[in-house]
Amino acid sequence: MKRLDLDDLPPKIAALLEGLEAGEELLLVQHGVVVGRLTAGAGAGPAEPELPPEQHAREVFENFRAAIEDEF
Repeated sequence: MKRLDLDDLPPKIAALLEGLEAGEELLLVQHGVVVGRLTAGAGAGPAEPELPPEQHAREVFENFRAAIEDEF
């Protein structure tokens, strides 16, 4: 899944995206041609708190080890 941080966008575009109601669609147009369509969903609420560095490193290592074991 791709991720776009609204803080990285110009304020006018961020406000447009934030103002979409659940189920409302936004067309992406370039040179008069529709190149994409976004459908707004319900907000997910606050973001998950970040893990402490050592716990994050442990999780990354465990995922890597599991991927290697699955491969071989």
